[in-house]
Amino acid sequence: MTTAPWRDRALSAAARVDDLLSRMTLQERTAQLYGVWVGAATDGEGVAPHQHDMTADHDWDELITRGLGQLTRPFGTAPVDPATGARALAAAQRRIAAAGRFGIPALAHEECLAGFTAWRATAYPVPLAWGAAFDPPLVEEMGRAIGRDLRTVGVHQGLAPVLDVVRDPRWGRVEETIGEDPYLVATIGTAYVRGLESAGVVATLKHFAGYASSAGARNLAPVRAGTREFADVTLPPFEMALREGGARSVMAAYTERDGVPASADPELLTRLLREEWGFTGTVVADYFGIGFLQTLHRVAGTPAETAHLALEAGIDVELPTVKHYGEALVAAVRAGEIPEELVDRAARRVLLQKCELGLLDEDWQPQPPESVDLDPAANRALARRLAEESVVLLDNPAGLLPLAPDTRIAVVGPRAADALAMLGCYSFPSHVLPHHPGVEPGIEIPTLLESLRTELPDAKVTFTEGCPVSDPDPSGFTEAIARAAEADVCVAVLGDRAGLFGRGTSGEGCDVADLNLPGVQGELLDALVATGVPVVLVLLTGRPYALGRWHGRLGAVVQAFFPGEEGGPAVAGVLSGRLNPSGRLPVSVPRLPGGQPWTYLQPPLGLAGEVSSLDPTPLYPFGHGRSYTSFTWEDFTGGGPETPDTPGTPETEIGTDGAYDVSVTVRNTGPRPGTEVVQLYLHDPVASVTRPDVRLIGYQRLDLADGESARVTFRFHTDLSAFTDRSGRRVVEPGALELRLGTSSAEVRQTARLRLTGPVREVGADRRLRCETDVVRN
Repeated sequence: MTTAPWRDRALSAAARVDDLLSRMTLQERTAQLYGVWVGAATDGEGVAPHQHDMTADHDWDELITRGLGQLTRPFGTAPVDPATGARALAAAQRRIAAAGRFGIPALAHEECLAGFTAWRATAYPVPLAWGAAFDPPLVEEMGRAIGRDLRTVGVHQGLAPVLDVVRDPRWGRVEETIGEDPYLVATIGTAYVRGLESAGVVATLKHFAGYASSAGARNLAPVRAGTREFADVTLPPFEMALREGGARSVMAAYTERDGVPASADPELLTRLLREEWGFTGTVVADYFGIGFLQTLHRVAGTPAETAHLALEAGIDVELPTVKHYGEALVAAVRAGEIPEELVDRAARRVLLQKCELGLLDEDWQPQPPESVDLDPAANRALARRLAEESVVLLDNPAGLLPLAPDTRIAVVGPRAADALAMLGCYSFPSHVLPHHPGVEPGIEIPTLLESLRTELPDAKVTFTEGCPVSDPDPSGFTEAIARAAEADVCVAVLGDRAGLFGRGTSGEGCDVADLNLPGVQGELLDALVATGVPVVLVLLTGRPYALGRWHGRLGAVVQAFFPGEEGGPAVAGVLSGRLNPSGRLPVSVPRLPGGQPWTYLQPPLGLAGEVSSLDPTPLYPFGHGRSYTSFTWEDFTGGGPETPDTPGTPETEIGTDGAYDVSVTVRNTGPRPGTEVVQLYLHDPVASVTRPDVRLIGYQRLDLADGESARVTFRFHTDLSAFTDRSGRRVVEPGALELRLGTSSAEVRQTARLRLTGPVREVGADRRLRCETDVVRN
């Protein structure tokens, strides 16, 4: 029996796919362009926006005779035992392959924002915690572990990471982002992509592009980002994750920019993504995003017009289920309303990806494992390490922390004894289990109260909730005040409840009007402070909240961004002193709840000044974080110390295509091991367009034993100073620059002054995107 060319692994993937496409009918080709969501709710109680009016029942047996592009969330839709789910998925794949003429299985995808969103799978810290850790290698290791779990049960594609850059912290999905700086988002996000892809799983970058810049921080609201903000803040993380991370899929954003929805924008999805950046993978729709072109954006009047807009823009796959790329598309092509070439273009991309994954091979067979453990000890250890590194000590002015081992502690607050306080909205317990009351989380999630009692067995620990998370009910204040008054120290554990579309205080569709703590938690904190007992504020949140009201009145402040299933022990370890806190802020913490949006990437008129009575300066700046030990910075090369009396060494001249190294030795001068995060910022005093006062262009995490030192060198290249000029070109301009080494965006330790000479230089897709570092330990 002769093997058809499309089955021949000796041929190139392109040749195989061309042969296969030539044999397929129009219906068989369009069938590769959509997914099916088996078991999705149609009653208004789903996990995606408008799921109830966008999901229809399908004749599964009839549908799969044409083939099928994707299977949507076989594990992430309802609680299913992992081994049982793997067997069911394999059986479904065998049915799909047997039903079609070509025996091609579907590509299965799942959410994996903070771990595999499946029952009994490890719930890692949310991406905002990844940003707080400033540790790309650890995030890559986590991505690899998540990818292995996905592949073990037969999943091919993960819908992560989120590369949106925070522009307004009132937005509900801040917890899903990595932070407010594009370089941090790019480097951490790219590390996650590398990990996921190294396990053979297709990483999907989302949301392309501009989603986080929605007006008023409202989910799906129009994007107000200008041309330069879009080019210099929104797009760089996607570019790095594609060029350096090797991501093989991109998800189009729900939002529109300047009147053009991303899902109908060929300038974004074809010219920029494919022609300029050279992307060859697949573009998938966000769930129901194609249909929203008709129902929400109203740029199309019929399903056929909707399909035409999306296909022409460059969306290859309709997710989560078929509605526009099915019969409506086939009929429109046959009627001559949609060019058949658009179907072929998308089908070729989909089939090339399936070929890469081995799904076109003649000997392909699903091999479900007999037993599956999606939360093994190795995963939990990874989750613990990342949680520990992400906890940020914001303040400890009088050294109240670490807590004494035998002290009397009143633990108060609605987040102290709730395991879900550790999890973000895309964890399975928060995302899916609310629709399945009575089902256990399936994983062990120690609360902070339990963890603190374990951590300090000799302490006398009492607890009361004090108030709910969001309900305005102060009836518990009296008991909370009494418990605090009896203690040596009060640990107030406040924060968010993750949820979806208004069912939480943080999460998708849970946008807020201001940055006050939810409900009456702020009033509870006022009451606790008024007792005169020292108060340690612990925040378990998905976004930063304004803390200026209590500045100078608290004994210490600890911030953790939904730190995952091992977050309780991690935070308790910081409180006890077993762990030396090493997290740094990936977002600024505001002083006041209003006056937003604000991130640290501000040009001069975005900073405090005489032109406005409102001072937007944050209480704690981007990159800030304290430690239980101390560090000195020595032997700086590249300039002089920044002081009023010593403005630094003279400028060093380099060409607009040049490079320059700055180095510093960091020494741990304290009594215990600790971590310093050395951060490199760029200041551009004069440019042809307004520029952020400072922006991050490099960083290095240094773990140092007591007394140990390490010398870190940042290898700056002028490509890192490039920006988009008035004509839309990305350029390096001659003139003065400052390289500022600091412990945060506002705390500069050393400055190197450069003068770039030569002509304006235009840079392209081959420019350097990161500042490499070298570390030598002494």
